[in-house]
Amino acid sequence: MDITFNNVSYIYQANSPFSHKALENLSFHVPSGTFVAIIGHTGSGKSTLIQHLNGLLAPTKGEVQIGEYTINSEKKPENLKELRSKVGVVFQYPEHQLFEETVAKDIAFGPENFGVSKIEIQRRIKEIIPAVGLDEKLLERSPFDLSGGQMRRVAIAGVLALKPRVLVLDEPTAGLDPRGQQEMMDMFYDLHQKQKLTTVLVTHSMEDAVKYADHVIIMNKGTKYMEGNPKEVFTNPEALNQVQLDVPEMIQFLHAFETRFGASIPFTRQTVQELASEIRHVLKEADSDE
Repeated sequence: MDITFNNVSYIYQANSPFSHKALENLSFHVPSGTFVAIIGHTGSGKSTLIQHLNGLLAPTKGEVQIGEYTINSEKKPENLKELRSKVGVVFQYPEHQLFEETVAKDIAFGPENFGVSKIEIQRRIKEIIPAVGLDEKLLERSPFDLSGGQMRRVAIAGVLALKPRVLVLDEPTAGLDPRGQQEMMDMFYDLHQKQKLTTVLVTHSMEDAVKYADHVIIMNKGTKYMEGNPKEVFTNPEALNQVQLDVPEMIQFLHAFETRFGASIPFTRQTVQELASEIRHVLKEADSDE
């Protein structure tokens, strides 16, 4: 599903002494199937932005288009429930939302509330459990008997059981150790590719953005500060520094390598192993030229 923001502004507690403009004249377009990273410091408007994606908030001004659904300042779409079944949101610490007595019941809760048949729910659970790295043996256990990482995967399975076309990830690796963070992000990227999702990642991690995203939007004080593919955005250190953001380590390394050896290696979101191979090739060519 495409996502389009047309001149969207949002004011909390409008027309009161406590009014606060969280978004101002925000416009962008995300084509269906894109993995977009939204980056910015606290207070930049990221959380307000994603709450517009499933109608939790409606613009004070402007219009949001999610596929065939339109949300504007006058009204939310009549089929808001249908929209919310197509936009799955994984908030920070989603395991805090678990409450059912078994893993299976927790995963089934969302689809049941949207009227999905029991037979279809069971089919979805069997499909989703391995996709999120869980064992079917856990289905009849209490989610509160599981490890923190497993509980998070159960909560994510509950979102995926709705079969969303847009997946919104709000700092989904918060609180995990480095290995857990990588495993979680690799899982989301695999789901993104296999299910051809439009994925919106809100993150503070420049490394995750550069590794997984096709498109990057940097927010600052409620406005769009920069936008483009990772290469365009992350190879502009001066602009990033203006909003207190760092250049990803991979980009820093490539720049330092070019300065040291006078040879440029283009950034293609390569892995560390791929980069090591390219470096060996470049240095071997340099030795043969001498």
